[in-house]
Amino acid sequence: MAIEHARAHAVQKPWGVADLRPWTRANHGGSRLIGEIWYERSGSGSLEPSLLLKLLFTSQPLSIQVHPDDAYAQSIGLACGKTEAWYILSAVPGARIALGLKERLASRQLREAVNDGSIAGLVAWQTVLPGDVVFVPAGTIHAIGAGLVIAEIQQRSDATFRMFDFDRKRDLHIVNAVAVADPGPADASLKARRLTDERTLLVSNPHFVLERIELAPGSTNRLEAERETWLLIVSGSARAGRLDVTTGDAVFAQSDGVDMHAGPEGMTSLVAYTGVGGPVRHLLRSPAHASVADAAALPDGQVPTTSLLHTQAAPLHGLAGATP
Repeated sequence: MAIEHARAHAVQKPWGVADLRPWTRANHGGSRLIGEIWYERSGSGSLEPSLLLKLLFTSQPLSIQVHPDDAYAQSIGLACGKTEAWYILSAVPGARIALGLKERLASRQLREAVNDGSIAGLVAWQTVLPGDVVFVPAGTIHAIGAGLVIAEIQQRSDATFRMFDFDRKRDLHIVNAVAVADPGPADASLKARRLTDERTLLVSNPHFVLERIELAPGSTNRLEAERETWLLIVSGSARAGRLDVTTGDAVFAQSDGVDMHAGPEGMTSLVAYTGVGGPVRHLLRSPAHASVADAAALPDGQVPTTSLLHTQAAPLHGLAGATP
């Protein structure tokens, strides 16, 4: 059982930024370009989680790259592959991401495009807006453009094979990249799905589930963290158990329940948890639902719990979203 205020670890990148406000209150110094914040468990001696929650800050395009799946990663001695999803927190006008190629290539053509740099003109760039969701399965060729702040949830792996690096002179990984890449267009047709008034399912796959939760001002709910669960505050504030959290804070919880008391402006958060079994049916309970559940446990009562999961369509502007 665990409920922890996650520790934010800043990572320097050549494409990063100097000003991370409002996502962190830490002063990282104007001369340092921070490209990522990794959220880590705060408890010493804690078991390593299977998921990694990040924030990404871009002043330049990231490399065009691809990640392996579990089977390929393990064949070269890595623990697991890397499937990920992005939630666009902020975007300058015209900010873009690349997902897949404009047209399908043969393996030989892909290798030639990586070797001569023409891959840069073959990826499919798309404009994004705040609130967009992008699902990046392992094997998908992708890149992130400049002017973005992105929340990313991923398998806990740093297995990245670069195909093009915009003249930053870092190593490319041509053999591995060509071996794992799907050299064609990516499927960006998936939609988000409203589960309850508070919950929107964004992405669901065997590795993780990503939801957006919106709590009304002053409301109280209980987050049931049956599995490894990460919560990132993207706006507003709340008291999570004994922790006061606000924009940019993250909480780790597992095998425990967290009482969430939203602040006077409400709270919007992203919640990610391990994906085996799909979305957690009773992830969020109101006090009324909790009382019904408690009554169900009484010897006399046998009162059935009320389901919090129902399918009500709620389109969300985005590139990719939930697979129920």
